[in-house]
Amino acid sequence: MTVLDSLRPPAGLRVLVTAGASGIGAAIARAFHETGARVHVCDIDRTALDRLATDSPAITGSVADASIARDVDLVFDDVLGTLGGLDVLVNNAGIAGPTAAIEAIDPAQWDRTVAVNLNSHFLFARRAVPMLKESRSNPSIVIMSSVAGRLGYAWRTPYAATKWAVIGMMKSLAVELGPQGVRVNAILPGTVEGERMDAVIAARAAATGLSPVQVREEYVRKTSLRRMVTTDDVAAMTLFMCSPAARNLTAQAVSIDANIEYL
Repeated sequence: MTVLDSLRPPAGLRVLVTAGASGIGAAIARAFHETGARVHVCDIDRTALDRLATDSPAITGSVADASIARDVDLVFDDVLGTLGGLDVLVNNAGIAGPTAAIEAIDPAQWDRTVAVNLNSHFLFARRAVPMLKESRSNPSIVIMSSVAGRLGYAWRTPYAATKWAVIGMMKSLAVELGPQGVRVNAILPGTVEGERMDAVIAARAAATGLSPVQVREEYVRKTSLRRMVTTDDVAAMTLFMCSPAARNLTAQAVSIDANIEYL
């Protein structure tokens, strides 16, 4: 295998992407599919799953709330039925959570953010790890954190807290699973162009009294490269992390953010 060949994940990988029907998750699912991987996704949004199935019929899917253990168990029933095993888990599920001062955040909003952004990663990892230990295809877990997992994020405390937490999970699992050959890494996207970022900008504008245009300009101004990133940027890094070229890459938190200097 040449160095260039090693940069591409091998064909036939069995991949599960959580929250994989739209946005970053769908970009990752499609990218793996294009390399010849067998891909299964789960998502809470049935409409998005149906749309993905129409666009990419070879990608199978399950409707599931990633924060509910019973739903996760059903996803793995589907994974066993469609893939027969697992080589890669992309723990991508997450929500934005509330945008508000800490004293204005409803405890139910906090709990929901923790349930989706942190608990789901635990629920999927605990079911995936036994399967990954059986893999002989450079098995790995990719955890989707955020630039808010390395910086403080005013008005977004629940989100930032969970994104820091999954970094701790990644570091711990990398140590725990390394002797079995399972690698664990995290990606920290910055401001990613798309509908979700538009919603985040609108919420921040409402909380701060700025216009959406001003908030968008502020986000871009905080990056060294003065630009947002795309879902394809994140998908490309995910493919690299699961390629032979990354066989000694583990316990790493890699930012894909045009270098956000502060939040």
